[in-house]
Amino acid sequence: MIISKSELASFIEAKNGNPHTFLGMHKVKKGKGQGVVVRSFIREAAKCEVVELATGKITELKQLAPEGFFEGSVTGHSEIFRYQLRATLHTGEIRQFFDPYSFLPTLGDLDLHLFNEGTDHFIYKKLGAHVRIIDGVPGVTFAVWAPSARRVSVVGNFNHWDGRYHPMRPLGASGVWELFIPGLAEWEFYKFEIYDQQGHLHLKTDPYGTYFEAPPNNASVVYDTRKHVWQDQAWMEERKAKAGQIDQAMSVYEVHLSSWKRKIEDANRRFSYRELAPMLADYVVEMGFTHIELMPLAEHPFDGSWGYQVTGFFAPTQRHGTPEDFSYFIDHLHQRGVGVILDWVPAHFPRDSFALAEFDGSHLYEHADPRQGAHQDWGTLIFNYGRNEVRCFLVASALAWLDRYHIDGLRVDAVASMLYLDYSRKEGEWIPNKFGGRENLEAIDFLRQTNDLVHHYYPGVTMIAEESTSFGGVSKPTKDGGLGFDLKWNMGWMHDTLRFFQKEAIHRKWHLNDLTFGMLYQYAENFVSVFSHDEVTHGKASMLFKMSAWHIPEKAANLRALYAHMWAWPGKKLLFMGSEFGQSSEWNYTTSLDWNLCQYLDHEGIRLLVRDLNALYRAEPVLSCNDFNPQGFRWIACYDSDASVLAYLRCDPFEQVLFAVVGNFTPVIRKNYRIGVPRKGFWKEVLNSNSQYYGGSGLGNDGGKCTEDISADGQTQSLNLTLPPLSTTIFKWTVG
Repeated sequence: MIISKSELASFIEAKNGNPHTFLGMHKVKKGKGQGVVVRSFIREAAKCEVVELATGKITELKQLAPEGFFEGSVTGHSEIFRYQLRATLHTGEIRQFFDPYSFLPTLGDLDLHLFNEGTDHFIYKKLGAHVRIIDGVPGVTFAVWAPSARRVSVVGNFNHWDGRYHPMRPLGASGVWELFIPGLAEWEFYKFEIYDQQGHLHLKTDPYGTYFEAPPNNASVVYDTRKHVWQDQAWMEERKAKAGQIDQAMSVYEVHLSSWKRKIEDANRRFSYRELAPMLADYVVEMGFTHIELMPLAEHPFDGSWGYQVTGFFAPTQRHGTPEDFSYFIDHLHQRGVGVILDWVPAHFPRDSFALAEFDGSHLYEHADPRQGAHQDWGTLIFNYGRNEVRCFLVASALAWLDRYHIDGLRVDAVASMLYLDYSRKEGEWIPNKFGGRENLEAIDFLRQTNDLVHHYYPGVTMIAEESTSFGGVSKPTKDGGLGFDLKWNMGWMHDTLRFFQKEAIHRKWHLNDLTFGMLYQYAENFVSVFSHDEVTHGKASMLFKMSAWHIPEKAANLRALYAHMWAWPGKKLLFMGSEFGQSSEWNYTTSLDWNLCQYLDHEGIRLLVRDLNALYRAEPVLSCNDFNPQGFRWIACYDSDASVLAYLRCDPFEQVLFAVVGNFTPVIRKNYRIGVPRKGFWKEVLNSNSQYYGGSGLGNDGGKCTEDISADGQTQSLNLTLPPLSTTIFKWTVG
């Protein structure tokens, strides 16, 4: 026996942290010359032989341990040669295969240096599990970062989840462990078994895994994400050509795929990606939305997190099919002219023991100090954005969705929680930055880097921040000191607007400033006006039932007036599914939307209005391509709080194309209501939320009004209007 007893025991006891030093073929001194020795460790093997591929010569190895450890010299050789192992199992079965420990590392020194430096932006192509052919031999490479581990093994069905039989090679001081296992292919289930410095075992899923088995199980699955043949070249070329042109039509339909529609007659099952693709595309195209935004589809164990507690940052959830099915879904939407934005969650991750938390027995991805590393609100952990390898992981996650799945935009969730060290914390529960401030400098730097890299590698992709504070420059370029996002959700406008419409009409005159205040900061950022999923759950009521009224028709009128105001107001648009037809109940993630409500005009009328608002918005550049230009908005009248009437202009910078928007937010008809306008002629009534077509009374202005030479609101001519109750009316100047 050449290997020492202690070294042999380290394999039997699964404590050997450098298996390639012993296993495989090695040169050894033999007398005055040199020979080769081969060692193998094979589960359930009664006999093991070395087969020389060049000659067919067979050499039997000596069994050193009943667990399946073999060793032996091969005569006639002084240099390493190409071989296979032939194992005879206790069952009598014979297997012949290439030795995993006969292959060189698949990652080079430069790969490891760039990863440790945090500058390998595509590290997901190297770490994780990848189907490869090495030296003509097909198999799977596994690589994982676990710098504090004493030993790391790949375990799966192929070795009965026994960590003794496929220990991985440590690659110097990089903290990366690697192993190529020949003969493995797609669909193998696997995990990493990590033996830490304290002697504890951790069974972990692959942080870079591309596919996972369904909960309550959580094994990673070997999967090739490059199988889909994309047919969206025209879409991708047009997207690239429009890079930097953020002020164009964007009306977003926010979707939770599991509850948009379900197969009720089939045990309420979820539809697959392939089933959803044509259904969702048909609906979105009919409704006139330019994009859908998908609530997080990265793999997550708990349905109730809605996808915001991610354990698979590179993997589309298996709930609707495979990664190839997901590619088909995106491809189909692109071919139908619909963009796809994905919610991306780098702000936190769950504590599940099988995932990132204390990955190698140390606080690897998170801060060790809970004052920095724990989210008290969500019971989750915070990434250590200052650690190069963690930043590399997160940047790679963002880029992988754009690379592998052609995603058109990322909406970064909970940005405010990333920006501030004292987010939702009391005094003494947080640690100031190096300057004594509350800003998370590492997270800010990470966000800037991510946005710049996305724009560099994928021109035309849109980065959107959900940021609820007044942090400056969120949607300004990094070269100008901003965070580098393209757009920011306008949370202040949303809260103020809903507060107004939740007031009883008689009290609204005291709160008209809720509708006007937002214009003070409207052009400070590139805003998206949003009514998202957050506003229709957790006891907040649906959009319809937020409206102050006793009866459904009046609630519907309020909601129609609100939506018409929203689409006329500057800013891109986002509306959560179900809100477009005024669903009565709060959103329930476990079942389908209440599509049956669309048989009633109170609900169908809201849907038809949203469809027509999208059509108007997309057809008129003044409304859709002037959202970030302060010259494109002018108040007509925002003083009539007693009547709760608001009037404003949307126009091009030269006021050659003009729209007058007039909202009457009480249930009182306002006849002979005069507003001043800057152009003489006919103002066509292009949209009236009180139309009978939408479920209203039909009262309006008979298709439009001509101006009169009567001064009003600082103008020399004006319109004498009838303002329907609880309505927003939009007029377009058509004749000079």
